[in-house]
Amino acid sequence: MKKQPVLITDAARSQADQLRSREIRYVTMMMVRALCLILGGVLISLRVPLLPVWLVLCAAAMVFLPWAAVLIANDRPPKSKAERAADAAAREDVRRALIQQTVQPTSEPITIDSEVVTESKQQT
Repeated sequence: MKKQPVLITDAARSQADQLRSREIRYVTMMMVRALCLILGGVLISLRVPLLPVWLVLCAAAMVFLPWAAVLIANDRPPKSKAERAADAAAREDVRRALIQQTVQPTSEPITIDSEVVTESKQQT
């Protein structure tokens, strides 16, 4: 049996690892949905007591599971405290830069003159 290496870093899981785990969760949920369909067919053929209740539960699972599976498959792992702190620091830097630009303009304002200068006025 192959042993997993010991994790000695705070680095996040690779994108490939994250994708693989999301794919496994998605396929598992879709398999449960398929089992609900098969179970509904078996329940109808066996004519079990409380059949409508069981069929409603199977149908609800078959409607809810695809929606939940897509949401879970498209979700990323939660950010760590360090990632959240780095994001907050970056937002603060951007905010300070924007405030500094609005307080101290970097160039002279442009003035547009509306007077039309003709050649005869230039010679006098």
